Amino acid sequence: MEKNDLKDGKKFFQKGLGLKREVQDILKKEYFSDVVTYFRLNDNVLRHGNITIQLAKELGFCYGVDRAVDYAYQTRKKFPEKRIFLTGEIIHNPHVNKRLIDMGVKFLSGQYSNGETHASLNADDVVVLPAFGVSIQEFDILKNSGAILVDTTCGSVLNVWKRVIYYARNGYTSIIHGKRNHEETIATSSQALKYPGGKYLIVRNMDEIERVCDYIVSSGSAANFLSYFGKSVSPGFEPDRDLQKIGVANQTTMLSGESLAIAERLQVALREKYGNEKLEFHFQTFDTICSATQDRQDAVMEIVHNHKLDLMLVVGGFNSSNTTHLADITAKYTKTYHIDDPACILENGRIRHKKNGASDIVVSDEWLPKDGFLMGLTAGASTPNNKIGEAVEKVLLQSGIEPRAIFEN
Repeated sequence: MEKNDLKDGKKFFQKGLGLKREVQDILKKEYFSDVVTYFRLNDNVLRHGNITIQLAKELGFCYGVDRAVDYAYQTRKKFPEKRIFLTGEIIHNPHVNKRLIDMGVKFLSGQYSNGETHASLNADDVVVLPAFGVSIQEFDILKNSGAILVDTTCGSVLNVWKRVIYYARNGYTSIIHGKRNHEETIATSSQALKYPGGKYLIVRNMDEIERVCDYIVSSGSAANFLSYFGKSVSPGFEPDRDLQKIGVANQTTMLSGESLAIAERLQVALREKYGNEKLEFHFQTFDTICSATQDRQDAVMEIVHNHKLDLMLVVGGFNSSNTTHLADITAKYTKTYHIDDPACILENGRIRHKKNGASDIVVSDEWLPKDGFLMGLTAGASTPNNKIGEAVEKVLLQSGIEPRAIFEN
């Protein structure tokens, strides 16, 4: 994303607004948790009678999310009298987004928007770009509005953009492992269009990459290919032309193992098509998997492999890709409940949760075993510590345990 032309004084902020110390206390007050601190001081485990809760070693806010929230609070501090907008959710966490609404921040799109649009912006407004980034088309609209821009795009996302731009500049089609309608993938795919002839194809999973590989090796009907992938390709995409040179990238919050498997499968297909000697010309791949995503996935794998769990609780936005993938991993090993907020842990032994592998939100009764349990607990990279702590306290209360008896001793 070309941003240097915006650095004309006070119109563009990319490295904070110089108010980190001023917002530290409020961020700590709103997102710190003594409960999480207790776990960290006790080898990430809580034991009380016949109940054990094992916390993942890596969970909750990653660096990029922490930075985005920090910048949003700095923005409100620096511009107390200005209208402040977010292009969409700053991160996929309902508590954080609703807290920003309480601070007077408005949303230009998504479930929290209230009718304001890009056309509503003027040069006196402030717009915060989310951790996912924005597309080059949206960035141009924002730049042309004259509004002050505060960019919180995650560094891991920017690394993927650099790779996609490299592919486009060198004549490679970017095969992006991601969710077509996810903000990050929309922004990433747009980077392929910065160069004339730049192309992209978004694939969701291994089933879709098999379709791509079959076409690479055996060709087939271009019309059928485009009928299936029509909403996932760049304008003017021609599979016979645009699948000859391929570079692999990914949405940073996807399952890392699946991203690697997709790259390996494409490599096999292109080797079969063109031979090993010409493979490097036709195929490029680089590791663009976010380290925070990887760390959180590794941490839940460690729990499910090292403990015989009765159940797993996963805390994070229902529309959070990295949180959903944590639930996908643990559901293969034990009963898993994905909640977007501790408020989902209801009274009378009930829980409201996202059904694994589906978009349905359901309510389950008596989800906690009455004769004791070993529970694993993790949280997505956009879940603050205070919400992790509140979830633990609600679990204890449902089990007839007063949290203060543990955490205030």
